[in-house]
Amino acid sequence: MKNTDIRVIPGIISIAIILFLWFIVEPPQGVTANAWHLLALFVGTVVAIIGKAMPIGAIAVLAITLVALTGVTNDKPSDAIKDALSGFSNSLIWLIGIAIIISRGLAKTGLGNRIGYYFISLFGRKTIGIGYALALSELVIAPVTPSNTARGGGIIHPIMKSIATSFGSSPEEGTSRKIGHYLALVNYHSNPITSAMFITATAPNPLIVKLIADATGADISITWGTWALAALLPGLLCIALMPLIIYAVYPPEIKRTPDARVYAKDKLANMGPMTFAEKIMVSVFGLLLVLWAGVPAMIFGAAFAVDTTAVAFLGLSILLLSGALSWEDVLKEKAAWDTVVWFSALVMMATFLNKLGLVTWFSGVVESNIAQLGVGWMISVIILVVVYFYAHYFFASTTAHITAMFAAFFAAGIALGAPPLYLGLLLAGASSLMMSLTHYATGTSPIIFGSGYVSMEHWWTMGFIMSVVNLTIWGVVGGLWWKVLGFW
Repeated sequence: MKNTDIRVIPGIISIAIILFLWFIVEPPQGVTANAWHLLALFVGTVVAIIGKAMPIGAIAVLAITLVALTGVTNDKPSDAIKDALSGFSNSLIWLIGIAIIISRGLAKTGLGNRIGYYFISLFGRKTIGIGYALALSELVIAPVTPSNTARGGGIIHPIMKSIATSFGSSPEEGTSRKIGHYLALVNYHSNPITSAMFITATAPNPLIVKLIADATGADISITWGTWALAALLPGLLCIALMPLIIYAVYPPEIKRTPDARVYAKDKLANMGPMTFAEKIMVSVFGLLLVLWAGVPAMIFGAAFAVDTTAVAFLGLSILLLSGALSWEDVLKEKAAWDTVVWFSALVMMATFLNKLGLVTWFSGVVESNIAQLGVGWMISVIILVVVYFYAHYFFASTTAHITAMFAAFFAAGIALGAPPLYLGLLLAGASSLMMSLTHYATGTSPIIFGSGYVSMEHWWTMGFIMSVVNLTIWGVVGGLWWKVLGFW
């Protein structure tokens, strides 16, 4: 029986690359054989992810197996399997997994839809107001929705489509430009911005925290509160400008939408008053944000600090005890368990590439090439970030992109004299903002692009425009904000 999960050609290419690097290419000077062989497995894994040779979780299992069997991290078989499974002990991985499970409550209770329709009932007099309502809805649920695909594609997009349809705007009838074209672009471009604003807003963000800590010998450990505070000003500015910029470039035919508020209010009326489960969800979200932001520690001292992952487990426990989520809901949240598996594999490989000296070697190559230009660290950082950012045209996965390039570019920037925390925060923002570029940049993009409201030409044009705006704001406004905060 044919396995539809397997794509043969990308799989063959991935295996060929592993064999070529392992057996044909000699390790460069200064790189050990084990480090080079792990790189071969790593590159093959990334290529398989990009080519979607198998589901990413299945690829991760194969990667773990190969690391354990080949002994590239340790000659002792018993230690090699421990190394291969070491990623599962990383608390940040469980933070994302548990947060994804918690976010299931948004859909189950209907709270996500209620938030969206509430904002539309407030700001829906004009089309641009609906745009801001969609963006604000994204922003509100982002801290507790680590799947940017579930947030933008699964919660906000259906609301956006229902609004567009109510105004007679649909791709099938050739009326996308009435209002749906504009709202679809706002729906999508909210997603990269909100993903950049919180550690828990997209799954790869904790990987970035881990890579930064590893590269600096744990001298820099970015907390949930630090990330949120750093991204607050540039993120809000991007959210504020984005609907206006899209409106200026691709104005909708319908400018005023008085019926949208009525439509949203009718939807809210049909939903009725908030249920007990919704109230529990709101309370848990509030508790998570307070504890993740470190408020108790700020008020009562460091003795009252709570680990971020422990807070996520606390939130899930409350939802289970109250009945807002059942254990069956937990077991059914396939995305969470899938994330734990593939995330663990990638974190494990990235960790040992660093331990075996491969990242140091590659960052040295990047650093020496930029150093030859004879420019200061600021220009060097611009070069590094621009190359890192626009390389995403060649990636269909932010996770693969971050895993492949982040550590080396971060280490190279530090070697060129960049302040570590400034560089780390800038690259961290870029790692989400680069989702804006293409219709295959992240899981959210094919969902919204696939609805047919926006042509590929308009998608790529708007993506490039917003990439320049967002990256400039993060680098300039964000940089000044971080200077005021004393981060560099």
